[in-house]
Amino acid sequence: MMFDPLYMMILVVTLVLSGAVSLLVKKRFAAGQKVTISSGLTGADVAKAILMEAGITDVKILKHQGFLSDHYNPLNKTLNLSPEVYSGRNASAAGVAAHEVGHAIQHAEGYFPLWLRSAIVPAANIGSNLGPWLVIIGIMLMGMGKALGHSLAVVGVVLFALATLFTLVTVPVEFDASARAKKALARMEVVAAGREYNTVSGVLFAAGLTYVAAAISSILQLLYWAYRAGLLGGRNDD
Repeated sequence: MMFDPLYMMILVVTLVLSGAVSLLVKKRFAAGQKVTISSGLTGADVAKAILMEAGITDVKILKHQGFLSDHYNPLNKTLNLSPEVYSGRNASAAGVAAHEVGHAIQHAEGYFPLWLRSAIVPAANIGSNLGPWLVIIGIMLMGMGKALGHSLAVVGVVLFALATLFTLVTVPVEFDASARAKKALARMEVVAAGREYNTVSGVLFAAGLTYVAAAISSILQLLYWAYRAGLLGGRNDD
């Protein structure tokens, strides 16, 4: 099954899409590192300033190893910034740091899409790993004339659908965090209008596209597994 031409085509499309977006992000981030912001603040300084303005005092800012490994952890309320972002005094560092603070603000305000994404993480992890295998096993059982096979395949599709839902919910969460970041940077005059602001926007937009690419990939795979399970097009053979 894994050598199905249709599956291989989907795999190639998703790999090309994710690869192209990844290259764009790295290109935009590198270009942004060359644009020094007029405020002279480091990424850590930017994060601290926005948190203070938002009245958030219980979030710790930490340096986290790994290129573009920046993230906000709602479980322990830590803002983890990569070395390039933590110490950088450029548009890329300011944009990424502000974006992660955007997630902290979402958390503090009880932003529903963020809550929903966090709530479905366990099911999404199970669905992405177990779902396809249940579909495959279900199809094998159907080929042997076992009635249980179809039900098992459907369960697999439903589980994988939860993983797809996670990727879909992530898109508005990420773009909302970027929107909050750009507004805060402009309002607090951390970055100047014109080149600095436009560079930040370009970096954050490219980063947001990675989540769009992930969602498209997951949707294509979900449609494939639904097709193989006989839920689309009547196909349930091996």
